[in-house]
Amino acid sequence: MFFTLSKVLWWIAAPGNALLLLLCVGVILLFSPWRRAGRRLTALATVLAVIVSTVPVGSWMMTELENRFPVASELPERIDGIVSLGGIVNQFVTKARGQVAVGEAVERLTALADMGRKYPEARLVFSGGSGSLFHTDVKEADVLTPFLKQIGLNPARVTFDNRARNTFENAQLVRELVHPRPGENWILITSAFHMPRAVGSFRQTGWQVIPYPVDFHTTGDGNYGFFPNFAGRLNGLELALHEWLGLIFYWLTDKTDALFPAPSAS
Repeated sequence: MFFTLSKVLWWIAAPGNALLLLLCVGVILLFSPWRRAGRRLTALATVLAVIVSTVPVGSWMMTELENRFPVASELPERIDGIVSLGGIVNQFVTKARGQVAVGEAVERLTALADMGRKYPEARLVFSGGSGSLFHTDVKEADVLTPFLKQIGLNPARVTFDNRARNTFENAQLVRELVHPRPGENWILITSAFHMPRAVGSFRQTGWQVIPYPVDFHTTGDGNYGFFPNFAGRLNGLELALHEWLGLIFYWLTDKTDALFPAPSAS
């Protein structure tokens, strides 16, 4: 129920969809007795579009997420396992084209391969099922093998979880899969903006992991510029807003240990 509801609500709340719905309703009302309301809605949609294209709200929100967990400067000498979260490969395009279609978050996998070479005794895990509401038969983890070979990582060394549909299921199902023991050191690899929610979910299952953020989208110094760029700004806003709303709903439904998880005191 949570998975389905989250998908439906996000479709409505996504800034691009919300702007389009607002504009469509406004235009329809222009040809009705409620023309004044239609003019106001279309004007509001126009103003919001200008704000989105000029003010880097998404970049501000993204920077707060990415700066939450700094890049690890030192790691323990002994690493027992490394977990990489999915959201990297478009499994539907991959199946249709017969060629691995890799997205922007490829650093999650290249970091896994690099860590695997640095820690040859560590267990490697990849968690990624299908986050689609309607197409659940094709799993990300099931189409990953050819790309792992391309980056020099032996697929036989990787334990795959193809059931997880969201971040909390990543944490829950991987824990059930590998049974980490107290005192073990496990690294968690995911995009920097996604790390707070991921760490909070793993902690909520009772698993303390070592955050290893990758796939940064901002410089982190607050220098974004104010040049109009509707497509770019909208994309950044949708990505950041999705993550912030995810944090809020995870906290409200007891799927994270904190509203905005932070690095541990240690």
